[in-house]
Amino acid sequence: MARTEAPSWRTLLVLGRVSNLPTVWTNCVAGWGLGGGGDSLWPLLRLCLGASLVYVGGMYLNDAFDAEFDRQYRRQRPIPAGAIREDLVWKIGWSLLLAGTASLALMGLTTAIFAALLAAAVVLYDALHKALSLSPLLMASCRFLLYPLAASVGTRGVTGHAVWAGIALAGWVVGLSYVAKRESTTGRLQRWPLVVLSLPLVFAGLYNSGDYRLYSLAVGFLVAAWAVWCLRHTFAPGGRNLGLTVSGLLAGICLVDWLALLPNPFFASLFVLAFVTSLLAQRFIPAT
Repeated sequence: MARTEAPSWRTLLVLGRVSNLPTVWTNCVAGWGLGGGGDSLWPLLRLCLGASLVYVGGMYLNDAFDAEFDRQYRRQRPIPAGAIREDLVWKIGWSLLLAGTASLALMGLTTAIFAALLAAAVVLYDALHKALSLSPLLMASCRFLLYPLAASVGTRGVTGHAVWAGIALAGWVVGLSYVAKRESTTGRLQRWPLVVLSLPLVFAGLYNSGDYRLYSLAVGFLVAAWAVWCLRHTFAPGGRNLGLTVSGLLAGICLVDWLALLPNPFFASLFVLAFVTSLLAQRFIPAT
C-alpha cells in the first residue's frame, strides 16, 4: 500500500490518543495538590506540558511497537492503513518522549528521578504489553508514577497521601486495562479482576473523615455510578462493546482524580470540565 509523505493532522492526533490528555492533566493537578500545591500555577503548567509530551510520545511508540500486530488484526490503525510511515512514527515517538522527560527533569532532582522511572515504564509497557499477561500492571504503574512525580513539585513534596492516592488510581487503571487487553479477542471476560476498579472508593472511605466524609461519599457515588454505566457496554445482554467501556473508564480517570483531591471548588470544576472534554474529544479522536 502506498504511504503518504505528509500525514494529516487527524492521523497525528489519532496516533497520540490526544482525547485522553485531559486525564493526564488531572493526574498532574491531583498529584500536585496532594504534594501541597504552591502559590504559583507555573510549575503545574510545566508539569502538564512535560507529562503530555511523555504521554503522546508513548502513544506513538505504542503504535510503532504494535505495527506488525496491527497489520494482522487492526488494519484501520494509521501505520497499516498507510496514513503515515512507520519510521516517522518511531522518530516522533522517541523525540516527544525524550523532550517530555527532559522538560520534567529540569524541575528538580526528585522530579527527574520520577520522570526517568515514568519514561522507562512507558517504554516497557509499549514493548511488552502484547506478550505480557500482567501488562495492565505496567500501564497502571505509568499512571501511578504521575502522582508522586507531580507531588514532588509541590511545597510539601511526595506525601504519603499522594502515594496512596496513586495506588488507588492504579487500581482503576488495572481494571480498565484488563478490559482493553481483550478488545481484540472473543474470549470470555472474567468479572472478578474488575473488583480493582473499586480501589479509589475504598481508599476514599478509609482516608476521609469528619467534614470530608459526606463530600467524599457524594463524589465516590459519581465514580461508582460512572463505572457501572461504562461496564454495561461489556455485560449487557445482546453483545458487548469493550471499546466503549474502556473509553468511558479512561475519561473516568478525571473523576477518580477529583475523589483524590477533596474538597476544592476550583479544582473540582476543573476535574468535571476535563471529564466532559475527554468524552467530547473521544467523538472525534478514539481513546484507544
